[in-house]
Amino acid sequence: MSDQNPVEVESLESVTEPTEGQLSHVYDEATLARSIEAILMVVDEPVTELTLASVLEVTVDQIVDSLEKLQGSYEERGFTLKAINGGWRFYSSPEFSSVVEKFVLDGQQNRLTQAALETLAVIAYRQPVSRARVSAIRGVNVEAVMKTLITRGLVDEYGVENETGAILYKTTTYFLERLGLNKLEDLPPLAPHLPDIDGLDEILDSLTD
Repeated sequence: MSDQNPVEVESLESVTEPTEGQLSHVYDEATLARSIEAILMVVDEPVTELTLASVLEVTVDQIVDSLEKLQGSYEERGFTLKAINGGWRFYSSPEFSSVVEKFVLDGQQNRLTQAALETLAVIAYRQPVSRARVSAIRGVNVEAVMKTLITRGLVDEYGVENETGAILYKTTTYFLERLGLNKLEDLPPLAPHLPDIDGLDEILDSLTD
């Protein structure tokens, strides 16, 4: 797992556009674009232009200009950048929907990947937890991995977070069955070490069968 401190997207509520005196960062065009990409890689909910401007301490106009240029640069890629419901985020290209669907469905038969195991461990020890927080802990976007875990019946929705309205997730009874546990309290005491979970493979070995 990453030992960096990714942006906590859930805390970026009620933001306002930076004033001229607050615009302390001066980015060249390439650096601003890469900064925006880095943030969008760890979110699972669309991020508004105003939020990006506030975090990066630039104007909304600069954000809009950069987003539009980025959007055009992905035309030949397997993913796209879209503005939906007032915010921006990455999506897989519609023309590859059948490939993505097959990948998700095949996850029901395949062994869990290291990324899936790490994500599952974070959920197990921090539940109930939102996808955004799991992404922040791991330092990567976990949307595809979460879909795999949900499809395999290891993780399920568990209400919403009062402060942000984000959907919360928890492990299922099937998760406990696969580990041979009666209750979550029987999990090994790894929570104090998250996100450093070096013993993950041994602890969740039964899930890789």
